[in-house]
Amino acid sequence: MYKLMIVDDSNIIRNRIQRAYDSGKFMLVATATSGVQAIEKFNVHRPDVITMDLTMPQMDGLECIERIIALDPDVRILVVSALSDKATGIQALSLGASGFLCKPFSAEELAESLYELMQD
Repeated sequence: MYKLMIVDDSNIIRNRIQRAYDSGKFMLVATATSGVQAIEKFNVHRPDVITMDLTMPQMDGLECIERIIALDPDVRILVVSALSDKATGIQALSLGASGFLCKPFSAEELAESLYELMQD
């Protein structure tokens, strides 16, 4: 069972991810609405997997990814972002994210992306 944290400032997206992940494989341990909150909750819950929005107040997803990877290089981060801008996705991957999923996404796409993340 993998511990999952959802990081997104959109309530709608957080709910959508909560409904879509496979509860047989993942257990939701935390949700965060900003990068700052994500780091605090990461330190408490130590999730194995994180879904990460890139555009958030206070601290964007890229900075948040960088800081979390510095705390735990083995954590798997799935960037979930509306940015069709591939460069940002590539930058996120270069900072240590493991995958990228574009919004809008289907429940199947999300479940599949999380599953693939844990296969590596």
